[in-house]
Amino acid sequence: MKKSVLYSLIALFIFSVSFTLPAFSFMGVGEKIKNGEGDKVSSFSKTIWNLYQNGRYVSNTTPVEAVGDLEKMIETGAEVGVASLPIWYVSLEAPNYPKEAFPNGIPVYFHFDGYSGDVHEMNTINHYIGMFPMETGGVLERKIMPYFLLFITLFIIWFNFIRSKTAVVLMIPTLVLPVGFVVDYSAWLYWFGHNMQNFGAFTIKPFMPTVFGDGKVAQFTTHSYPTIGFFILIVIAAFSLLAIMSKIKESQNTK
Repeated sequence: MKKSVLYSLIALFIFSVSFTLPAFSFMGVGEKIKNGEGDKVSSFSKTIWNLYQNGRYVSNTTPVEAVGDLEKMIETGAEVGVASLPIWYVSLEAPNYPKEAFPNGIPVYFHFDGYSGDVHEMNTINHYIGMFPMETGGVLERKIMPYFLLFITLFIIWFNFIRSKTAVVLMIPTLVLPVGFVVDYSAWLYWFGHNMQNFGAFTIKPFMPTVFGDGKVAQFTTHSYPTIGFFILIVIAAFSLLAIMSKIKESQNTK
């Protein structure tokens, strides 16, 4: 097996399992649950969601009997996040949230196709300072992301059927995804921080929320850091780069 094929197949497997499969399996599920149509969620979606919840954050508002079981989560009205791997997380600490109940603050995890964690609680806090709910941002991105992830998956497969070095352009998306996510994430943080409304309990000046590291908003302390999905994107990008370099070398040797 050529090295370019080996490296691209490794990238393909990791990317598909981490993002494409769970994103497609959960597509439309959130809307069904929100519209009270949880009984229409397929058994396949439930199985994939349950599988991907192993080791995930569990909100203390989630009924014990429903943890890791999408059907019971729907039945009990628990907050359901998307299935794909989280890429970035933000947690918020405040005096009125005791450490015993929230040892790491109120966490929210950002995915390619949505959110997970204590989204409702975070939206309540955002409303308190006059910030729009998180669902206001990234509407288009969340809607097209499953298809975008599928196209990237197909590009990686196609990469192996083209012998010339022009095939390297098909691997570029996986190279730029980590940077692209951070840029889009930062842009939306700027938008939220500079579109404060007067419906909050008090008014604060426009600000840029912390993209990476620890910050302060009113009496809240924020933490914003990459999580497992981002590091997996880096690994995928590394294998993609190896595949590109190998493809170029292989095409030169065949001349």
